[in-house]
Amino acid sequence: MSKIDPQAVVDEAATLGAGVEIGPYCVVGPEVTLGDRCRLLSHVVVEGSTEIGPETVISPFASVGGAPQDLRYKGEDTRLIIGARNTIRENTTLNRGTPHGGGVTRLGDGNLVMAYSHVGHDCQIGDDNILANGTTLAGHVEIGSHATVGAYSGVHQFCRVADHAFIGGFTVLRQDALPWVTTVGNRAKSYGLNIIGLRRRGYSKETIQALKHAYTTLFRSKLRLNEALDALEDSANEFDEVRYFIDFVRGSERGVTR
Repeated sequence: MSKIDPQAVVDEAATLGAGVEIGPYCVVGPEVTLGDRCRLLSHVVVEGSTEIGPETVISPFASVGGAPQDLRYKGEDTRLIIGARNTIRENTTLNRGTPHGGGVTRLGDGNLVMAYSHVGHDCQIGDDNILANGTTLAGHVEIGSHATVGAYSGVHQFCRVADHAFIGGFTVLRQDALPWVTTVGNRAKSYGLNIIGLRRRGYSKETIQALKHAYTTLFRSKLRLNEALDALEDSANEFDEVRYFIDFVRGSERGVTR
């Protein structure tokens, strides 16, 4: 049974799962779907065509599912889809997509979006990421899974942040951030593999060494980038992580942060 505070405003057309809790002064619009055991603590606004998965918790003064902040947007029907078990903290904004960007903004499962963060229109975010306080994602940003974006960092539109990337605080990212690499600064630079993070996640010594070799070959050798990528094919056939690393580099349209 859902628990709705009498001071909340919930449209009769909204779809509520089992065990939903909606605190005082929340506003839930008619096109909203809340999954089982979602919790809106207080003063949360959820609007537009927004779907939120089970067991997601949203803190006060978050604005979820608002119109995209894009001058080309003319009121078209677009969506925000949020997965399960996310924690969305105070004063966060997550906007719906735009027609020219695919129409959907997505946040996967198990993410922690800290206070005052902004997820712009058409962003595609995977699972188990951490967006620290004040993170600002422009439109069309892609983030994989298990990445960390440090406090007060900004990510330029259309940039990609790879799986397991580590972005330090106050970083301004204008190109793609590499997997397993520490990226810091304004403007951003890469500072090698996040060895501590690799060890914490249980990667073998052999895998870590292979990734070290890949990073060094790509960015510290005298080979041209295409030559370095070709030179790593044997290692990529042995280690899936190296394959992902070089495929990410090959797939970059904005270039990767070095």
